Amino acid sequence: MLESGIVVAFAVGLLVLCIIGKIASLPIKLVWKFITNSIFGAFLLCIVNLFGLGIKITIFKALVAGVFGIPGVIAIVIFNYL
Repeated sequence: MLESGIVVAFAVGLLVLCIIGKIASLPIKLVWKFITNSIFGAFLLCIVNLFGLGIKITIFKALVAGVFGIPGVIAIVIFNYL
């Protein structure tokens, strides 16, 4: 019988592969927009961290903050303290 951790890891890996496949099929202009938004999101999270919140910056969090802007940063801060 498989452990639940293995099943979860498999599901996450499958999801990541699907996302990578989807991104690979997008036009390069849209991919460039995601990259620049992620950099902007990471910059916003760095500014938030200057206030001592201690949020770990990951690619996913930077992308969420870049795509959704300030509401995305607020959501990340809220989820960080749940």
